[in-house]
Amino acid sequence: MTSRIVTTQPFTDQKPGTSGLRKSVPVFQQPHYLENFVQSIFDSLNGCQGQTLVVGGDGRYFNREAIQVILKMAAANGIGKVKVGQHGILSTPATSCAIRKFHAFGGIILSASHNPGGPNADFGVKYNIGNGGPAPETVTAAIFERTKSIDCYQIIDAPDVDIDTLGTSELGGMVVEVIDAVNDYVDLMQSLFDFDRIQQFLTTDGFRMCIDAMHAVTGPYADQIFQQRLGAPAGTVQNAIPLVDFGGGHPDPNLVYAHDLVEILFGDNAPDFGAAFDGDGDRNMILGRRFFVNPSDSLAILAANATLIPGYKDGLAGIARSMPTSKAADRVAAKLGIDCYETPTGWKFFGNLLDAGKATLCGEESFGTSSNHIREKDGIWAALFWLNILAVRQQSVEQIVQEHWQIYGRNYYSRHDYEAIDSDRAHTLMAGLNELMPTLKGKTFGRYEVEFMDDFSYTDPIDGSVSQNQGLRIGFTDGSRIVCRLSGTGTQGATLRLYLESFEADATKQSLDPQVALQDLIAIAEELAHIRELTGMEKPTVIT
Repeated sequence: MTSRIVTTQPFTDQKPGTSGLRKSVPVFQQPHYLENFVQSIFDSLNGCQGQTLVVGGDGRYFNREAIQVILKMAAANGIGKVKVGQHGILSTPATSCAIRKFHAFGGIILSASHNPGGPNADFGVKYNIGNGGPAPETVTAAIFERTKSIDCYQIIDAPDVDIDTLGTSELGGMVVEVIDAVNDYVDLMQSLFDFDRIQQFLTTDGFRMCIDAMHAVTGPYADQIFQQRLGAPAGTVQNAIPLVDFGGGHPDPNLVYAHDLVEILFGDNAPDFGAAFDGDGDRNMILGRRFFVNPSDSLAILAANATLIPGYKDGLAGIARSMPTSKAADRVAAKLGIDCYETPTGWKFFGNLLDAGKATLCGEESFGTSSNHIREKDGIWAALFWLNILAVRQQSVEQIVQEHWQIYGRNYYSRHDYEAIDSDRAHTLMAGLNELMPTLKGKTFGRYEVEFMDDFSYTDPIDGSVSQNQGLRIGFTDGSRIVCRLSGTGTQGATLRLYLESFEADATKQSLDPQVALQDLIAIAEELAHIRELTGMEKPTVIT
């Protein structure tokens, strides 16, 4: 096996987004495209020679081919050992778990998360650092800088590695270990939650649930945990076999794309509990019988009930949420007497807080919740947390949520996504809002008076790093908010996200449909941003 240096030229579009580099599969299949980005990762990592990396992905189209390239490039770049998930599969939470368990230098995750998969759909490459979390902006900026000047990459000439058989082999002096993709993660879950109590709840109390793996990476994990270890009946986990195109579906666990699960939970003879997970297993949607749990509420409810869970029985150090996530968690933190941190969107911003012991639970409104057990969001963890709470409290999902609102008040909340819109139009819309910033304070719109408008900036309380231009916020004197930002997770055009929030303390007014409760704020957002005119869309693609 010989290592060779291949001459290349930079690509101009390899800037990582919120969570790595995401493009369509045909873009990644261009000669040198994947190799350029992977070499830029290796070139940006000081001291990686001789170290251990973890590599895996969500099984989408091009996953196996990309892993073979990465293995051969890792060997040529002097990596000492690579632990790769069997069949090339590792969920994002399981990858974080493996990095931490094996004290690896870092890991490369192949996924476009909740984006569709297939020959003409999406693919992604993300680097995670030694704490198991997504690379911070300093690292991704260094990778991007390298992509702009790269002129060669290193790779060995060798046959493809067998990634289907557990065990070790050698590749150009580098050890390749194919590891079980599921067991280490399952053991971690069992250390946090009361599996005996959940099992009794699932098997003796007439409780029924439905789990939708959406033909994505969580299928094997969900089968092992919910059906084999917790005793749920066969068929509880649906769409459990990972497919390269996710069965033609869109592996995004929300009310639109997880429509099969929604129909079951809102249908006749509905089960008591439902959960769906996304392409790489880090997002979750929680449903009760004919009841949807908003992700912002979910974070707050998990925090309020954390001491019921064995892994969190001693309480929480703090809570962290992304800026667009509702302030429901802030109210729980205030009652518990702990800090609640507001960060930009992107799980990487939670890493320092978790490492410093400042936060225990973290969450984003985009169906992501997790804790300090790893450094990624974690879909199955969230479902287990809910099941453990249900097993202890012996109430329905709806009862738990409504009781939470009665205690803390309800933060009416909704996100409107306008997907795949023209990028120029999206930036025109944001520029128009920016122009309003100096003039809005004190203006009234019906019963709402503007208290402030800004472009959110975050100073990391641990390392002092500053992240600017993280989303436009309009705050009103009653605590209501409108937030507008462009997403960094899509691969076509731009995705505009509009977030709307209003607080209601009166328990007699907490049962409205959020779209009704927020209709005045929706109208104000349209008046200020001219969304329909500039996007050319009469309604959002997805409403959460």
